[in-house]
Amino acid sequence: MADLAREAGLSRTGFAERFTSRLGVTPMAYVTSWRMQIAREALAQRGLSVAEAAEASGYASESAFSRVFKKEIGVSPAAFRQSGSTRREAA
Repeated sequence: MADLAREAGLSRTGFAERFTSRLGVTPMAYVTSWRMQIAREALAQRGLSVAEAAEASGYASESAFSRVFKKEIGVSPAAFRQSGSTRREAA
């Protein structure tokens, strides 16, 4: 975030305030949402393992990824992957 703030010519606080006022979410919430979108696609459509989905969405730790995924999506990455596989096979 410091790099983005610097590019915008703002302090980190100023950048975060402007970002939040324009998009309605904090920069970190936006990034987390974007990473979870990548993870959902990796698990359900590309059939990647949880570890591969964690890496694809920018997480160095599979456990950290799994905690955030469950908090944001409501189910574990493995459960999401399994349900995505079932939907693909039924289609």
